[in-house]
Amino acid sequence: MAEQYPIIVLLVLLFGALFVGLAGMADRRVCFPLTMTALVLAVMVSVGILQRVISGGVIRYFVGGWSRPVGIGIELRIDTINALVLLTITTVGLLTALFSFRRVQEDKTEKTPLFYVLYLLLIMGLSGMVITGDAFNLYVLLEVSSLTSYALIAMGKSRRAAVAAFSYIIMGTIGASFYLLGVGYLYLRTGTLNMMEIHQAILALDGPSSTIVVAFVLILVGLMIKMAFFPLFGWLPNAYSYCPSSTSCVVAPLMTKVGVYVMVRMMLTVFGTEWVFENLQYTQWMVGIAVLAILAGSVMALAQVELKKMFCYLIVAEVGYMVGGAWMANHWGMVGTIYHIMGDAFMTLCMFLAAGIFVKQAGVVRIDQLDGMFRKMPWTMAGFVVGALAMIGIPPTCGFFSKLYLIRGGMESGHWGYVMALLISSLVNAVLFFRIFEIAYFGKKPAEGHGHHVDHSEESVIKEARPSALIPLLATAVIIVLLGLFNSNLVELIERSLQGSEVIGTRALSSKGGLG
Repeated sequence: MAEQYPIIVLLVLLFGALFVGLAGMADRRVCFPLTMTALVLAVMVSVGILQRVISGGVIRYFVGGWSRPVGIGIELRIDTINALVLLTITTVGLLTALFSFRRVQEDKTEKTPLFYVLYLLLIMGLSGMVITGDAFNLYVLLEVSSLTSYALIAMGKSRRAAVAAFSYIIMGTIGASFYLLGVGYLYLRTGTLNMMEIHQAILALDGPSSTIVVAFVLILVGLMIKMAFFPLFGWLPNAYSYCPSSTSCVVAPLMTKVGVYVMVRMMLTVFGTEWVFENLQYTQWMVGIAVLAILAGSVMALAQVELKKMFCYLIVAEVGYMVGGAWMANHWGMVGTIYHIMGDAFMTLCMFLAAGIFVKQAGVVRIDQLDGMFRKMPWTMAGFVVGALAMIGIPPTCGFFSKLYLIRGGMESGHWGYVMALLISSLVNAVLFFRIFEIAYFGKKPAEGHGHHVDHSEESVIKEARPSALIPLLATAVIIVLLGLFNSNLVELIERSLQGSEVIGTRALSSKGGLG
């Protein structure tokens, strides 16, 4: 049965969505248990896949048993890197589903079956994107995840949610079209859609090919839109701010991170590091744009008064971290990027879980409304503080170590502008979050509060969140710390995948700031 794990993790989620849709029509109460069952099984299978990859190397699975020499079967290909990302996706999905328990029932009772069907399909699409070995199948799964996220965002109660979803649809469709055009150019030149075969065909070409260059640029632009990379991020702040809390807690941590992972995979396993970094002269340009993304995201976050909007602009800066790290063309830049994909998924989840609790329990939307929240909701603030310290980059959280690897990569490759931008961004994060800590612990200044006093009647209304909301938040905070404490083990797995045969047909990235 272990040999079937790659397809099982997708089928569990797909059939879970089917059963939720069918059973939910008769009784909405079964939706949550069925969803949790599917996600628990998906996490368990993801753990099994990671164990198999670590012990036995790359897993190649041909759907339906039709391998390429025989037919045109779709290949699922899993190495250590995408096994780690797969486990991240399913774990975030499980924690957010638990968080959604009361909220979905209270906010949209008649739409509960629809929400969970879309939710499971979203997790299935994202999971499939990271393990597929077929370029066109990746497009199909990209559209599955995009279409479900559009619908989930549009479920927000306000009119702004519908407008934000429409904007997201327009930009997402443009991004997907660019990607599909790029895949079409690849097929035109190589005659295959299998990622491994595309790479081998590119290596076999005599000299540079303008068709392959056009394909790469189209795919890169499409992914830049999907991952909200500067300056193509305009759809993100409203989409993630005005959607339901249960939706923002899953799309904010995963959509952009999976987009970055797909870009990394295209660079490593489809086009190859030799072709990307030696034949193309895009490294300086991409790192330069990443620097602008980091600074722009941080400055715009500093100007926000709404909590979720601030987090959204921090996501823009975080995407700049990862894109810049991937394009530094050295070992530690790539290691830091992959490690940050996992770490930032949980850091962002922690932020949005806390924001969702603040909105639900205290009606908090603005930063200045967090007055005295340490006293009113101590457990929620404890989880929030861990996530905030990770965003700043304080040890022993994972945020410290991922930034450390990225800074090392920037220093070894000589990209000092990137290093300075990352340090400035960390300083801005410290200003942002310590301002929140001050308001939440000491309260607002008298001038802000018009005569500061403790409103005991208000405190009696604001209560700590239920266990169904607190457990995911505190579990995420624990994961953030554990990822930091065991960072050397994760980095060892990532390095083994980058330097060994697990990366399809690519040479190992040099640890000295170039290609070895």
